[in-house]
Amino acid sequence: QIQLVESGGESVQTGDSLRLSCAASGDTICLFVMGWYRQTPGKEREFVATIKWSGDSTNYTDSVKGRFTISRDNAKNTVSLQMNSLKPEDTAVYYCYAQSQAMCIGPPQYEYWGQGTQVTVSS
Repeated sequence: QIQLVESGGESVQTGDSLRLSCAASGDTICLFVMGWYRQTPGKEREFVATIKWSGDSTNYTDSVKGRFTISRDNAKNTVSLQMNSLKPEDTAVYYCYAQSQAMCIGPPQYEYWGQGTQVTVSS
């Protein structure tokens, strides 16, 4: 089991920057991917960004490319999301996400979610 705890969400103005962090604890030795999703009321949770736990592979949804940067600290088991040039449409609950492998081999078999942190961007 892996536990994920997010931090950093708050209310900001359009154009501001914000940094979200997520700390993973528990059985983290076989982490495969960590990332962020977001959700607004009445809508499905949507992908924001992910980063592989080894190597440099990152992925972003088109709407945040060039504004958001995902990074990780393997030693601390943390993943961060630097969000710049925030827009009102970035307002959402942001969820930390992780995948892990069984026995640290093969495709990831387990998924984990944090409790979410609210980001509100006012115009």
